[in-house]
Amino acid sequence: MLMSVAATLLAVSASSALAQGDPVRNSAAELAIDAAIPRPEPVNLPPPSIKDFKADPNPAAAETATSAEKAAASKPSDVVTSAPADAGTLPAKAAMPAAEPAREQAKETPKEEKESPKAASNVPPADQPIADKLRDMLGAKSVRYFDRKAERAAVERFYGAREFAPLWTQGGTLTQNGKGVIARLKDGASEGLNASDYPVPDFNSGNPDVLAEADLKLTASMLDYARQAQSGRMHWSQVSGDIQYPEHPTDPNEVLTNVTTAKDASAALDGYNPPHKLYRELKAKLAELRGQGGGPVIQIAEGPALNFIPARGKKESVAAIEDPRVPQVRAKLGITENADSTHYDSRVAEAVRKFQEAAELKPTGILDDRTVRALNSPKRDRQIDTVIVNMERWRWLPRQLGAASLGNAYVILNVPDYTLKVMHNGAQVWNTRVVTGKPGIHATPLLTETMKFITVNPTWNVPPSIIYNEYLPALEQDPTVLQRMGLRLERASDGSIHISQPPGDANALGRIRFNFPNKFLVYQHDTPDKNLFAKEERAFSHGCMRVQNPDQYAATLLNITMSNERYTPEKIRSMYGHSEIDLKFPTPIPVNITYQTAFVDEAGKLQLRKDVYGRDAAMVALLRNTRAKDLENVVAHSQPSYSRPTGNLPAGVNFASDNVYYGPSYSSGPSFFERLFGPPIPPASIPGRRQPPRRIITR
Repeated sequence: MLMSVAATLLAVSASSALAQGDPVRNSAAELAIDAAIPRPEPVNLPPPSIKDFKADPNPAAAETATSAEKAAASKPSDVVTSAPADAGTLPAKAAMPAAEPAREQAKETPKEEKESPKAASNVPPADQPIADKLRDMLGAKSVRYFDRKAERAAVERFYGAREFAPLWTQGGTLTQNGKGVIARLKDGASEGLNASDYPVPDFNSGNPDVLAEADLKLTASMLDYARQAQSGRMHWSQVSGDIQYPEHPTDPNEVLTNVTTAKDASAALDGYNPPHKLYRELKAKLAELRGQGGGPVIQIAEGPALNFIPARGKKESVAAIEDPRVPQVRAKLGITENADSTHYDSRVAEAVRKFQEAAELKPTGILDDRTVRALNSPKRDRQIDTVIVNMERWRWLPRQLGAASLGNAYVILNVPDYTLKVMHNGAQVWNTRVVTGKPGIHATPLLTETMKFITVNPTWNVPPSIIYNEYLPALEQDPTVLQRMGLRLERASDGSIHISQPPGDANALGRIRFNFPNKFLVYQHDTPDKNLFAKEERAFSHGCMRVQNPDQYAATLLNITMSNERYTPEKIRSMYGHSEIDLKFPTPIPVNITYQTAFVDEAGKLQLRKDVYGRDAAMVALLRNTRAKDLENVVAHSQPSYSRPTGNLPAGVNFASDNVYYGPSYSSGPSFFERLFGPPIPPASIPGRRQPPRRIITR
């Protein structure tokens, strides 16, 4: 009996070895079975029924089954073992003695029965030929359709998880999601995109090969649309080296999941376009300019030049020229007041002048033939181009402009409009005029950063670029110019030159500086030159932004970040003096510096501004360059150098101190804030200099 039990256990062990699939041990296991298992005499028994098996289960057989289950569980994960559909339905051989199943499996089961059957496919039979073709194409040819590695990998995973079932058809017919995606792609022009960049394949075929290829092509176009709608048709670095916005690329797997599972695929794909109100308003104006706004396309007839001549004296009356074309001019330029008037009055002349300026015509205010032709220009005229590139720039900006914890508060400054606005809880709460950078190397950069604190009574540490380009040449002409300007000249141990101006009324930064650290070393500040704010065009600075009413600006921001403190402009002005005071925000406020040469004002009128930095022209040229296969490739532009100025100064130039400062800020290299605002000069390090105390106020 003991030998019989041992033989049985040996047989079970050998069966487990077979189940493990060890090719070396299988042969020995079969020999052990043949030698150890006792051979019972043949007995003529009726075939066992399923009922008999259920009523009288054999404990030994159950033990053998348990061992087989363990062996099956130890198989590699990619081997599929199919269980019977009905747990109570087993083959007739299940009623054999305990040792017999192991021998039967080892010696009698045909090879094809030992292999695990494939799992049943979830792909509908009608779509299986397309799925088979998609499997082959994604395995060998996916690079033809998806040249971006991340997208290609995401698509292969996504289709694989679906057993390569097609995304956009079912039974060879386009699904509602497929139709929605196609409709959105064909309407790309309404978003300022190029619909031809998203080709739509033909699904009118019963050929599985054609339908599989069409499925992949539509997926590729859909991913292209989502990516460009969210991040832009070009990267901002292609336009200029002084632009830097946070990257927000699409996740191809998220796009695939979002669009294919949406109730409305068209709306889901549209969601990758900018959500900003100003973007949506430009989209509506683009439709109007293209004659798609519901009204007729306005064409101004040719005729004599129209000019408005203002009165020279008090007694002289103004007799505006009348012309039947003037109502058309009013409609074309969006003048709603006295829309039917035929008088070419001062309002119409001013609107014509602004149009001429934006169209780079001589801004005379005279409606001449050249101006009429510009107003009647084709659909892809200058205004349409301007609107499109402005819509493109909105794609670069963060989807969330403000700080959610502060009621979505943010600052937005429009360089070509020379205005700054503070937004809070979805509304404008304050605005002011600003002076921005001169065209060229002093252009104000475009960026998004966070304002962390305000400095009252700032010290102006002259940027290296101004030292190099302006003050060193000025010293060649007049060695005493800096002293007369109230500037302090110092040389560090490494030979670099440092120029600064102490706090005061005459300080170039005025009384307040608004700090949002950035790679371009620019900030917003007050100015003693208040007369510049009266000018229409205010591009006069070295890149920083001068604010007309800094005390009101500071109080507005502080009341958003520290509402319990109840700051007022008067309270800010009471801090003016000769000691720097830092007012730190508990929560930073985002600052968005933009370039909006086209925007819709509160009255719903399209406003156009001069392309002062040539950003529009550069972008239009990129968009029109059909030879550029991929506008999204990043182009590295040269960045300004922030090295400290060194060199020999002309004779007669006096330094602020005969002692040289050997502090750590110079020897170990400047920190970010030192690069932004200049290195600190401790009083103890330079005898004879009295450094005013610095106060830091936080809440």
